[in-house]
Amino acid sequence: MEQSFRKIIEDIGEDPKREGLVKTPLRAARAFEFMTQGYKKCVNDIVNGAIFTSDNDEMVVVKNIEMYSLCEHHLLPFFGKAHVGYIPKGKIIGLSKIARIVDMYARRLQVQENLTREIAKSLMDVTGALGVGVVIEAQHLCMMMRGVEKQNSVMKTSCLLGAFRKEEATRKEFLTLIS
Repeated sequence: MEQSFRKIIEDIGEDPKREGLVKTPLRAARAFEFMTQGYKKCVNDIVNGAIFTSDNDEMVVVKNIEMYSLCEHHLLPFFGKAHVGYIPKGKIIGLSKIARIVDMYARRLQVQENLTREIAKSLMDVTGALGVGVVIEAQHLCMMMRGVEKQNSVMKTSCLLGAFRKEEATRKEFLTLIS
């Protein structure tokens, strides 16, 4: 990857031997590896048995989970927050595991629509919940730095599964709790 970044620097007309750029290919490769570390993770390893028996059947919501991802179309960052809720069906998941699942999928080349669905499906599969809701609000540098250059645009996506999709009162409760 380091060689590829060196080639990019050359291709834009810069000198990779210039003092400020000498170590840039290595730094860029390490940064890109960090920003895409989600490919090296899987849900089972993240959850690591942190599923606990519980008779709680009330909605659990974690909101404002910071997330950072890379647009698969331009390799530019998008960032924002994820709001995740679920209704347990005999099992709850360790709180930090929800944020870790968000990070795992966000740290891959993505489009926000798919990211939202992947998080929801994963949490539903792992917990066997009665329902799962995920809403992501994000700003995309591909919209801000290039193209239409709209600085204040925010994209919102949602994925509602199970009771969150089927029951209007459940959906309304979730959307109220995250607003």
